[in-house]
Amino acid sequence: MAETGQAADENARHAAKMARKKAARDRMMAGKTADRGLVIVHTGAGKGKSSAGFGMILRCIAHAMPCAVVQFVKGAWDTGERRLLTDRFGDLCQFHAMGEGFSWETQDRARDAAAAERGWQKARDLIRDPAIRMVLLDEINIALRHGLLDAAEVVAFLCDEKPPLTHVVLTGRNAPEALIEAADLVTEMTLVKHPFRSGIKGQPGVEF
Repeated sequence: MAETGQAADENARHAAKMARKKAARDRMMAGKTADRGLVIVHTGAGKGKSSAGFGMILRCIAHAMPCAVVQFVKGAWDTGERRLLTDRFGDLCQFHAMGEGFSWETQDRARDAAAAERGWQKARDLIRDPAIRMVLLDEINIALRHGLLDAAEVVAFLCDEKPPLTHVVLTGRNAPEALIEAADLVTEMTLVKHPFRSGIKGQPGVEF
């Protein structure tokens, strides 16, 4: 069936618009560098910071890229991501749960600080290994916020010692300004609505 004159004009305008957009996109992409390891921050009060980080870990696994996770808070929690990564993908992803729970559970600042330092030492070792392409530092921002780790030291390490092709993802609310400034990619999760405020506890498959 032949196009009407109006439909033909709309299709022609659309094709011309898309051609201009493609040309502009091609010019933009021509100036981009091929490969570079990124410092990525997921922060904000909204849900999804760790989930986004683990999504990136799964992408690495799909590309057969060695990766690693260091958890700074959840510790001994039996989480779905921990089960999946250790049971199915342990050959590609190292998983280190270094935390001992939230500070209101341990109620011991010295113990929390020692756990955070152990986690940071493990993180440094993993990041320094050029064979590992991505390291997820899950909820490290919580340790930074509470002064359990020195934000300036973390930023300096990422700037000075991270191998050039290694991606590092740091999650947790209240990321320090120095980290945000140093990062290549920062996403802030905005809280609009959360079931916890309606009396609903964390759900398997959603929170853990």
